[in-house]
Amino acid sequence: MQDRFTGCLMGAAIGDALGMPNEGNPVNLKRSACEFRRAWRGHPNDALQAGQYTDDTQVMLLVAELVAGRKFTTDRYARALRDLYRDELLRFPDGAVQSACQHLLGGKMEGAGVLSTTAGCVPVAVPFALSSPDPVEVRERIAIACSVTHTHPAAIAAATTVGMLLHHALHGSPEALSLARDVAATEDQDLGEKIRNALAREAEGMPLERAITLTGNDVSVFQTLPLAFFLAARYANAADLLVAAAHVGGNSDTIAFICGAYAGARDGLPALPANLVETVENRQRIVVLGQMLQEIHDKKP
Repeated sequence: MQDRFTGCLMGAAIGDALGMPNEGNPVNLKRSACEFRRAWRGHPNDALQAGQYTDDTQVMLLVAELVAGRKFTTDRYARALRDLYRDELLRFPDGAVQSACQHLLGGKMEGAGVLSTTAGCVPVAVPFALSSPDPVEVRERIAIACSVTHTHPAAIAAATTVGMLLHHALHGSPEALSLARDVAATEDQDLGEKIRNALAREAEGMPLERAITLTGNDVSVFQTLPLAFFLAARYANAADLLVAAAHVGGNSDTIAFICGAYAGARDGLPALPANLVETVENRQRIVVLGQMLQEIHDKKP
């Protein structure tokens, strides 16, 4: 099981870095190489090197550092996120995260989160899914952390849904996707229905191009999560899943982030493409954090 903790963090970072150059671009499923590359000149991510990730993994690792050090509070998270933004180190954050950071910079430490359904809240889910064996605690802690940037019920539902997807995959459940779908339906009816529809499209064998058209690939949780679930259900092989997710266009970095985290939690670190594991940004720190989060998980009753 140890490889699943590190695999989850590593898979998320790899997916993010793979999807990074395609963020905001049209669908391009013809490019199938399982390798990192840079964004085209003029793209918002054009300053990043191949193998570097976006703000999604930055936020995940920021929260993971606090959780692994047993220092997480919403105030510490908010201040660390604010400082990252203040120092112009936060890479192309979505509008909601940017607005929340501006509120924090203005001294609004309470109630800085915004009523938004963008998927920028999703990365906070990963460290909590890894650090606790108790699903109730996982959901509660994710909801609290999510509110630092996002207060919309659908955004919080999306973050907790991803957390429960990873929780069930990490613990070897073959029904992780359907169990997480049920969580989404309980917390936000519209999100649950869209995920249910996406899984139904996959079950009927709908071509990916058609599924993207019907499901959508924008930054809202109502499109990002359903498409990620479709892909996770379609591709059993981690490399195939990562490559497909990275080339769906739109919110490709977050979609591939979710898919990579799921593949790593489900199959463990050895299932991830070795060339990507060796070259993703901050690889060694990700390994250490995975081990630290597992230790916290295993010590809890």
